[in-house]
Amino acid sequence: MPDHNIARPVLVPPPEVEWPDTLSRVPYWAFQREDVAAIEQRRVFRGDTWNYLCLEAEIAQPGDYRATTLGGVPILAVRDHDGEIYAFENRCVHRGALIALEDFGQVREFTCVYHAWSYDLQGNLKAVAFKDGIKGAGGMPECFRMEDHAPRKLRTATICGLVFASASDTVPPIEEYLGEEIVERIERVLGGRQIEVIGRFTQALPNNWKLYVENVRDSYHASLLHLFFTTFELNKLSMKGGLIVSESGGNHVSWSAVDREAQERQAATSEYSAQNIRSASDYRLRDPSVLAGIDEFGDGISLQILSVFPGFVLQQIQNALAVRQVVPRGVDRTDLHWTYFGFKDDTPELRLMRLKQCNLVGPAGYVSMEDGCVGGFVQRGVVGASDRHAVLEMGGHDALSTRTRATEASVRGFWKAYRELTGL
Repeated sequence: MPDHNIARPVLVPPPEVEWPDTLSRVPYWAFQREDVAAIEQRRVFRGDTWNYLCLEAEIAQPGDYRATTLGGVPILAVRDHDGEIYAFENRCVHRGALIALEDFGQVREFTCVYHAWSYDLQGNLKAVAFKDGIKGAGGMPECFRMEDHAPRKLRTATICGLVFASASDTVPPIEEYLGEEIVERIERVLGGRQIEVIGRFTQALPNNWKLYVENVRDSYHASLLHLFFTTFELNKLSMKGGLIVSESGGNHVSWSAVDREAQERQAATSEYSAQNIRSASDYRLRDPSVLAGIDEFGDGISLQILSVFPGFVLQQIQNALAVRQVVPRGVDRTDLHWTYFGFKDDTPELRLMRLKQCNLVGPAGYVSMEDGCVGGFVQRGVVGASDRHAVLEMGGHDALSTRTRATEASVRGFWKAYRELTGL
């Protein structure tokens, strides 16, 4: 429920329908309004949240940087010579140009191409071209002090090789923000291992960013929309699994474990057949080695999707590991940055396994290609429906952890955190 002590933002014109005080209804105007997107930038992405920036492995050495975003704001994440990671806006304080033009690289310092203002690896302004003018004429006034001018700097935090940043001075430490159970599930995949990036790309989505985040948290849809999951018995709601939803609602884990017992497999098939739903097909793989995997974490869990509010995802599907960063580009456009990774101690066989299984995910992935278009179906479908609500009642009305995945509890958790921050 929204915190009514937060000043309620004024939407002009007023919404066609009120947002009820329930987690099980979401007005469609939340995905359509430019003024809502502006509120999100101020209160969500630049508010009391931790936003994923990059992997530590991407900025391992002094001078390494990664150009990324916080919401839609361009950000630089940099490793300095003191070994610490710093983050600041990728914006020259002179006239607002980007300081770094490449997505990543290694530098001694940053120099804006427009007028050659230079910054150190912590974002401090260190030099201004022609600061003293030429032959005693021009230049900056005597009152100009370089220490008074710097791009906006952010707090940073790292956990298990993940780099987060916040524009807030009041957001709690990252471990507290995540919650104990979420931290444990991050450590399950990443703890004590050296990450190695094995691929990356950006996927353009034709929908509001929140629709993709809903989709990530919606374990209920996975074995209905994704025919590959059930055809090859990678994921069914009848499998052992569950949801973890943090106290704030904002962070979640969905997990399942494959049980190969013939009796349970037959029971699961019968349950799906009884629903008369699109749950299996006669398709077969010419090269089934794409499904070959190992239980590298020793707990039998073959699928774990973890999200951190507002826009971070850690994925384990079989042995295909990735992080995803959700970046809003407009009310109906979103960029989804994927970074595939393994570990430096991977055997050649495990690395090949990961690379093959990466074909399961992404815009053309056997499992997840449908996710790239279904958000667009919703964005197009709700045109003219700003006086209507989405219904999120599967599994009840709360946002609590549960031993079933036939629920929308973690989707409701997202909206719980969202409303508390935005006041909508």
